[in-house]
Amino acid sequence: MTTVRKKAYVILDGTVLPIDRIAADQPYYSGKKKHHGMNVQVLADPAGRLIWASDALPGATHDLTAARNHGIPAALAADDIKCWADKAYQGAGPAIRGKHLRGWRRHHNRDHAKIRSLGERAMAILKSWRLLRKLRCSTTRITAAVRAVLALELAT
Repeated sequence: MTTVRKKAYVILDGTVLPIDRIAADQPYYSGKKKHHGMNVQVLADPAGRLIWASDALPGATHDLTAARNHGIPAALAADDIKCWADKAYQGAGPAIRGKHLRGWRRHHNRDHAKIRSLGERAMAILKSWRLLRKLRCSTTRITAAVRAVLALELAT
């Protein structure tokens, strides 16, 4: 999190990485994505580069719940770090600025979408690694795979 403290703001987003599981593995089934997966929370810098990735949780976990389980809102608030996120993180805390529809004008929504699009770029970088497109390993090894990809991205 030392890298995060140096940034003007960060962008928080979550993704469900697909895995091959059977129907009996209910906690891993994401109803939103309609497939089994692991939920990973990612922080990106203002340029859209990956700077941090969380441990993988079962795909049925909501993004806000996953962020709270990892202590992301509390850590951002404690270090007074500004964070932009989508509507899934509404109510996460004062540090996370989400898109609140009441009182916002069209240009505010457009500016918010421009900032969040950089987070989507970071997610695309993460998913561009073939290893993470369809994980066929044990669910206990997925966090290590995501951390390895993050380390390789930070090295470049």
